[in-house]
Amino acid sequence: MRKNDRHQLVKTMIKEEKLGTQKEIQDRLEAQGIYVTQTTLSRDLREIGLTKVKKKGLTYYVLAHETEEIDFIEFLAKHVESVARAEFSLVLRTGLGEATVLANVVDNSFDSRILGTVAGANTLLVVCRDQAAAQEIEEQIQEVM
Repeated sequence: MRKNDRHQLVKTMIKEEKLGTQKEIQDRLEAQGIYVTQTTLSRDLREIGLTKVKKKGLTYYVLAHETEEIDFIEFLAKHVESVARAEFSLVLRTGLGEATVLANVVDNSFDSRILGTVAGANTLLVVCRDQAAAQEIEEQIQEVM
């Protein structure tokens, strides 16, 4: 199966079921005769832009753009380990592999205080419009943390 087809299948599964682990996704794929390594699946999920949300005691994957209805500050605060400010930028530390997904959430928030993001494996740089915007967002995240 081609990668694009596999990505589409995973998106469909995520929309139809509340899958909370990569193992659950891998099992669903295998049930359809599609075998991928954990490394390939992890890369697929990152490329698709999946993130986990917690609602009503359940933690499950959703497409990052579907988190728009969730307050992105609250979402970030639940997923970052620390936040630090340097002038007009914020440095958020995340779990390994989560920064890219969180960058998608921030970028999709279309918050006018944020110019853009740069993500590494576990570090997310959020470039804000100015120092006041960075301070405001930092304080909001810390309040929720």
